[in-house]
Amino acid sequence: MKKFKKLEAIVLERDLPEHGLRKGDVGTVLELYKPDGLEVEFVTTSGTSGALVTLTTSDVRHVEGSDLGGVRPFRKKRSA
Repeated sequence: MKKFKKLEAIVLERDLPEHGLRKGDVGTVLELYKPDGLEVEFVTTSGTSGALVTLTTSDVRHVEGSDLGGVRPFRKKRSA
């Protein structure tokens, strides 16, 4: 399996409703943690940080040439 790199775009492989994220959302790897952790930032198209989450490599996949980009409203979850 190809390793992930810092500043690489990735695709989320599962919904994370607690962060307002859905499968298929695109984020950027900011940090790598051993053995399989990733700090990933998800940003709106206007450049606002939507979510910063720690994930595992099984939660994401590499962007593929056949992927189609899309836009949807982002609803940031409010803290209780």
